Amino acid sequence: MAPIWLLVGLVFFFQNGFLSSGISTNISMKPSEVQIGGIFTFNSSIGKVAKVAIEAAIEDVNSDPSVLGGTELKLVTKDVNDSGFLGIIEALKFMESDTVAIIGPQTSVMAHVISHIANELQVPLLSFSATDPTLSSLQYPFFVRTTQSDLFQMAAVAQIVEYYEWREVIAIYVDDDQGRNGIAALADKLAERRCKISYKAPMKAEPTRDDIRDVLFKVLLTESRIFVLHTYAKSGLDVLDMAHYLGMMGSEYVWIATDWLSTILDTNSPLPPETMDQIQGLLTLRMYTPDSDPKRKFVSRWGNLTKGSFGLNSYGLYAYDTVWLLARAINTFFEKGGNISFSNDSRLNEIGGRSLHLDAMSIFNGGKLLLKSILGTNMTGLTGPVQFTSGRSLVHPAYEVINVIGTMRRVGYWSNYSGLSIERPERLYTRPPNNSVSNQKLYPVIWPGQITQKPRGWGFEKKQLRIGVPNRVSYREFISYEGGDSFKGYCIDVFFAALPLLPYQINFKLIPFGDGRNNPSCTDLVRLINTGVRI
Repeated sequence: MAPIWLLVGLVFFFQNGFLSSGISTNISMKPSEVQIGGIFTFNSSIGKVAKVAIEAAIEDVNSDPSVLGGTELKLVTKDVNDSGFLGIIEALKFMESDTVAIIGPQTSVMAHVISHIANELQVPLLSFSATDPTLSSLQYPFFVRTTQSDLFQMAAVAQIVEYYEWREVIAIYVDDDQGRNGIAALADKLAERRCKISYKAPMKAEPTRDDIRDVLFKVLLTESRIFVLHTYAKSGLDVLDMAHYLGMMGSEYVWIATDWLSTILDTNSPLPPETMDQIQGLLTLRMYTPDSDPKRKFVSRWGNLTKGSFGLNSYGLYAYDTVWLLARAINTFFEKGGNISFSNDSRLNEIGGRSLHLDAMSIFNGGKLLLKSILGTNMTGLTGPVQFTSGRSLVHPAYEVINVIGTMRRVGYWSNYSGLSIERPERLYTRPPNNSVSNQKLYPVIWPGQITQKPRGWGFEKKQLRIGVPNRVSYREFISYEGGDSFKGYCIDVFFAALPLLPYQINFKLIPFGDGRNNPSCTDLVRLINTGVRI
């Protein structure tokens, strides 16, 4: 009988993966705990809220035995203090400690780098705040975005621009992956609506006041007065402070801030009075999360979790749901026969892994199955339905459109389903989609300078519109030049009658074309305009 028992033992030994494609460690099929990691910046507006929300979610998951059937989630978090280098180091450390998934990183810049590590070692990376639309599942299959992509936020901005009949905007942004790629998405979305970015004004990730002033001086030389500000919290407020100092918050200016501004207002409200005075009349966006009993209970619980030290923002809600999404996916992983085991990566040894201590990192053998379980999860969380489309975006992307007056005043919603509306998005989902221009609607906005009339969108202070008028000798009842700046005729009457109908004022001068003895050629006039010759 001894040989038979030896054979059975060897079969068991090989089936559990100890001698597969490398040396493996193997935890039981249903371990008592599963370790997950967290990488973000603890003292940032997003990070400090996310830390509390994630820890609360871990507690809630572990206190509910029906979620993981007795297995507990063990969370290990690392503060990277906005450093990409520290983010890489901490991610590598997680890969040495049998971590099955990482929540984070917080920024898109860090996500681009760490996703390469996640791909190699097959550890899912779930980010509740990396919104760069170029974080593609094709390039980074183990990166999972558990929040809304900036692709949808920029679609909302573009539709706002079209709604107010503006055609050109100036983009002021941080010159990094998130800033550049977000503005590239905005350019595409504006082009779909026959609008455009007339000038791009990039800034350093941590600009000084002098840097900001130099950027805004260049912006002042342009004609457009519609500014889209896509940046981070600290630099965003610094830009608005300098803009206020330079007189760029008057009645002829429009500022549209992406959701960094609503995040600050939700988290750190009330801001100092001087800061609030500087941002009156701005538009900003906030990720929309539908009202529900679980959300109301969590909001009422938030004061006890933080002792009232800071508020709850949308990213905190997505961070909370990310933990529950991962917990349910881990449970599905076990139900499908998944086993938590790790193998050495032979390629790390080939490049000198031992001298660099890379041999301590291991591949998560169940990474692909866990990733599939994550993407297949369908649940309802604090943010509403949590489910992924075939393109790995969350279903029902939507934003609130906020007018900063006093604090924050919602003037409507944007959804990928029906565009701009004063009705909550979930009500629209029960009807056929209608994205037509005539169906778009927002409540009235109070703009910078406390005006209610829509700003024209650009200024002509530095450039006069020169309009060529044929100096004809026939059909003078249509157009006749009377000398000086005087013109008469039917066409001139129509021109001046149309001016009050424009949504803006123009600075112009009528210029006679022709010698008054022969009818001038309109073809010659068009040719001169095309070649840039002044008449």
